[in-house]
Amino acid sequence: MIHTPMSRILIVEDEAIIRSALRRLLERHDYQISEAGSVEEALSLDPRRFDLIISDLRLPGPPGTELIDAADPVPVLIMTSYASMRSAVEALKQGAVDYIAKPFDHDELIKTVATTLQHASTSQETSVRSSTAPQEMIGDCPAMQIVYDRIRKTAPADVTVLIQGESGTGKELVARALHRQSRRVNSPLICVNCAAIPETLIESELFGHEKGAFTGASAARTGLVEAADGGTLFLDEIGELPLDAQARLLRVLQEGEIRKVGSVETRHVNVRLIAATHRDLHALSRNGEFRLDLYYRLNVMQIDLPPLREREDDILKIADILMDSACRRHSREGLKLSRAARREIRDYPWPGNVRELENALERGVILAESHLIHSEDLGLAAPKPSLTASKPAATALHSVSKEAEEDLSLEDYFQHFVLEHQEQMSETELAQKLGVSRKCLWERRQRLGIPRRKASRSRTN
Repeated sequence: MIHTPMSRILIVEDEAIIRSALRRLLERHDYQISEAGSVEEALSLDPRRFDLIISDLRLPGPPGTELIDAADPVPVLIMTSYASMRSAVEALKQGAVDYIAKPFDHDELIKTVATTLQHASTSQETSVRSSTAPQEMIGDCPAMQIVYDRIRKTAPADVTVLIQGESGTGKELVARALHRQSRRVNSPLICVNCAAIPETLIESELFGHEKGAFTGASAARTGLVEAADGGTLFLDEIGELPLDAQARLLRVLQEGEIRKVGSVETRHVNVRLIAATHRDLHALSRNGEFRLDLYYRLNVMQIDLPPLREREDDILKIADILMDSACRRHSREGLKLSRAARREIRDYPWPGNVRELENALERGVILAESHLIHSEDLGLAAPKPSLTASKPAATALHSVSKEAEEDLSLEDYFQHFVLEHQEQMSETELAQKLGVSRKCLWERRQRLGIPRRKASRSRTN
């Protein structure tokens, strides 16, 4: 069983016999154990210094669920001897990572503990990012103003929303904004990355399973859809959802019903679904990879997130905010971006979008040796002209002498290509061949002092 070596676990249980038995079991699997008999005693031990808390639901004084907020972001696993589905679901809604019904199966408990710790470990980078980076969306460019307007109008309507955008554009931030501005704000928001769950487990994770439904299902389990009852379910990368799970999800949207794996009974749920993808779901449906009827159910309202390269007015503003966060994380306050670094950040195409920008700035903060972060500290690969230049661009480059070509900078290449082809091409065509926006083309003309020889032609295109 995979788990973090010597992970620190706090057991909160008022019955000494159960507490001692659980301690011995976990210590046999190389976990470092501390004990408490109540919530008050657990709080005195500083629950945030542990990697996992396993707490009984019913304790002298406050219930075990009181530790969920007090220990955040440490995961809390709830134990209950009442095996009440209602109490288990309520614990999940309050933020418990999972629950175990007593008397518990030893193998099932060890498996649940290991899985919880593994998920916490693999999501550590994301957790650090979400706790330090700004949670509000940043940017005032026209494309983002459209996004804000769509969120404002859509959030209160309680309809299904499909968020589309490239990886790293901030689709989860949009989902959180929709939930925060909705009538369900006081109910749970459950976020699930469909691509991160193995295909063999995703139906069980989403819809739950009954005991004995499959090999290893030694106890019944509540699914994440039911845990989101009354609130919002955000399914990221929904294009990765297997077809069988798509059929079950369609039933949730059409009838408000779920059926656990291995069960013949259905349960009613009231869930608002927000889905996100970087893939073309309509194209996937034509290939039989995504159900067309599910696509139409999802696409009641669509929000398109622009890639970072189309948000030229926002790039440096976002960079400054993300860099301040990175400086605080690494205790390097006072660092600044050099002029060359700011210019490179502004002109780089950012295929990884805001996530790539954040990583580059973190790298720069770590590597900077003075009070300035230089271009080489960011570690960005220079865009290759061959990626955006078509035949005319290649011809223009070839027309430069080989000696000059060896020393040709990107700005030299840009200037040469524009001067060579602006007589025959409109501004739109030039921008397309160079792989930049018209606004970026105009700004580089101003910076490099390249006049527009065919102004009349540009106006008519």
